Amino acid sequence: MRIGDFRASYAHDEALWPTRVQQAWLVALAVALVMLPLGVNGYVVGLACMVGIHCIAAAGLNIMTGYTGLISLGHAAFMGVGCYAAAWAAQRGVPTLLTLLWGGGLAALLGIAVGLPSLRIKGLYLAVATLATQFLLVYVFREWDSVTGGVRGVNVPNASLFGFELLNDHRMYYLIVPVAALMMVGARNLFRTRVGRAFIAIRDKDISAEVLGINLLHYKLASFAIGSFYAGVAGALLGYFYRAMTPEYFTLQLSIFYLAAIIVGGLGSMLGTIFGAIFMTLVPELLRAGVALVAQWAPRATEILSPIQQVVFGLLIMGFLVFEPHGLLEMWRRVRRVFHLWPFRA
Repeated sequence: MRIGDFRASYAHDEALWPTRVQQAWLVALAVALVMLPLGVNGYVVGLACMVGIHCIAAAGLNIMTGYTGLISLGHAAFMGVGCYAAAWAAQRGVPTLLTLLWGGGLAALLGIAVGLPSLRIKGLYLAVATLATQFLLVYVFREWDSVTGGVRGVNVPNASLFGFELLNDHRMYYLIVPVAALMMVGARNLFRTRVGRAFIAIRDKDISAEVLGINLLHYKLASFAIGSFYAGVAGALLGYFYRAMTPEYFTLQLSIFYLAAIIVGGLGSMLGTIFGAIFMTLVPELLRAGVALVAQWAPRATEILSPIQQVVFGLLIMGFLVFEPHGLLEMWRRVRRVFHLWPFRA
């Protein structure tokens, strides 16, 4: 039962989708996602797959940074661990779903090791520590030829589900999107539990959280483990999607990409994570399409506009930091408030 904007029971207040309108929109979204590959070309399906992978990876970073306040610049390296672990297992005939768990689990164990200094250091010092991990792991990826293939990279066998081989992007879509949806709901549900609330307390004031009885080391390591697990699963899916990976993909630039995604989308929000992943995936493609359109009328313009599109993309991110620090999520909330009060706006 709802009374105005108030909810009459704790269970109703804690529900993920408390209103029938939200539930109806959720069903409509689910139907749209199921039907999407049937009505669009392979390019759009490929973008949808990348959005799903980016959502998983960005959600893991948001758990660490947005919800727990632990800044990480080594997220791409954890994705690399998941990718190479899944590739190694897949080459030995391990089922796809188990390889995802294996890649995520190995990344989680590494995340715990990397998170050990988090009790003593935080802020920029912790960021530098994770940055060192990023460079160290990329070096391992390049030099451990027997597992990673070195600079040549590694080939990843085709994913399969229940004996059905996923040979193209349309089929991979039905692996990536359900896994992404499941993990996003799991992350959202995490913050209805004691563990998730402890993460938020540590982010807001770690000393006060410790006074209240929260074990800082335990929960910080848990945050690193969960966030790294998400990165590992995303890396494993990325390997299956591209079917061949090299160490050059898991560089610092990718870690910055995900940090920008959660900032643009909105720190401390799974919905903001989705917005950020969509923005960071689609905007470069739209800029590239704009350059290609101009090139049809002025072929020489491509030489000038191709570098400029990176500048424009960077300026868009800077614009969010300056003019909308709460990201796309806050813009969405303002739009919702307008329609919520319509036609009785002040």
